[in-house]
Amino acid sequence: MNIRRAKEIAESAEMKNVTYDGTPVYIQHVDEETESVRIYPLGQPEQEQSVPVNSLDEQQFE
Repeated sequence: MNIRRAKEIAESAEMKNVTYDGTPVYIQHVDEETESVRIYPLGQPEQEQSVPVNSLDEQQFE
């Protein structure tokens, strides 16, 4: 995923299907300077972590 798309998803009111290492996550914050994102697994906000934005995948459903 690129930084622009991560920002779009983070700012969207719609829930998107984003995964990190196969786990569905919520993007809490995007840091353009370091190209990293603060994420946490859905339903587990206590497991928040920073990861590189390019390690996220967006699942497209048709």
